[in-house]
Amino acid sequence: MDVDRWYQKNTFHYSQFDVRKLVKIKNKKNLKISLCLPTLNESQTIGYILRTIKKELYQEGLLDEVIVVDSDSTDSTPDIVKSVGFKVIRHKDILKKYGTNHGKGEALWKSLHVLNGDIIAWCDSDIKNFHSKIIYGILGPLIMYDEILLSKAFYRRPLEINGSYMKSEGGRVTEILVRPILNLFYPELSRILQPLAGEYAARREVLEQIPFFTGYGVETGILIDIYEKFGLDKICQVNVIRRTHRNHPLSVLSKMAFAILQVVLEELQHYNKIIIVKELNKIFSQIDYFKKEYFISQMKLEEKQRPPMIEIEEYMGRKYNSRYA
Repeated sequence: MDVDRWYQKNTFHYSQFDVRKLVKIKNKKNLKISLCLPTLNESQTIGYILRTIKKELYQEGLLDEVIVVDSDSTDSTPDIVKSVGFKVIRHKDILKKYGTNHGKGEALWKSLHVLNGDIIAWCDSDIKNFHSKIIYGILGPLIMYDEILLSKAFYRRPLEINGSYMKSEGGRVTEILVRPILNLFYPELSRILQPLAGEYAARREVLEQIPFFTGYGVETGILIDIYEKFGLDKICQVNVIRRTHRNHPLSVLSKMAFAILQVVLEELQHYNKIIIVKELNKIFSQIDYFKKEYFISQMKLEEKQRPPMIEIEEYMGRKYNSRYA
């Protein structure tokens, strides 16, 4: 598919969608929609996000289910979730038989087992300027157009430095690593403006067919796998204007980039775009500078991969014995 034509046809603006109209279409098509928010110590933002979702989307009937999957928060995140009236589940308590890995991707993969919707939406929990348009924006194309399988948000990401904001200078890993490497190997995905966006939605029958990387690389893996298996025309993106969140220091971003690069290289080999002749190193050397001295610490950072959910016996048993079968 011509990339420019795709961009014109499959790029939307949140203002094209109205919650009440979406609810009518959703009900007519008999769709059920679930939203999951993965959390890890998000007490500063999760309360406002959930209260907004409850009032403007859940009580309006656009969302049938809202669940928080928590990765052992040590702050008041779980209590805040419960106080708003939504369910919170620790990801290590889901599919215990299969063990637990650290990472956001692990929480998303396990959330598929507990969510009931035909359409699954995910949203990050650290958004400071949350607006319900983020959710109904990404859901709009999936509700209205049956051919769309994956819908991703895009936005401007300011960078906060010492209390002041630099317009569109956020998303450093996206702009320095991910978009350049997609341009190299997947020019068809070069018009995806925020490939690492944590706000996206997809149809269950698609998500259950693809593997999930367990860490920072989960969004990259999902995007590439859906493109490879279903094609560019099944993917869309929605402009939700602007997103502010806590900006990570370079020490965190470098580890994130290391993990994502593992995923990209493994995906490229899987789809026969490159050949890796030596096993990838999984030991990351973190370099810090403190009091005029350099300190090097080593840590293992490995992006593990969970199998497609349809390969999990418990999931298939639940699927065919529940309302979303």
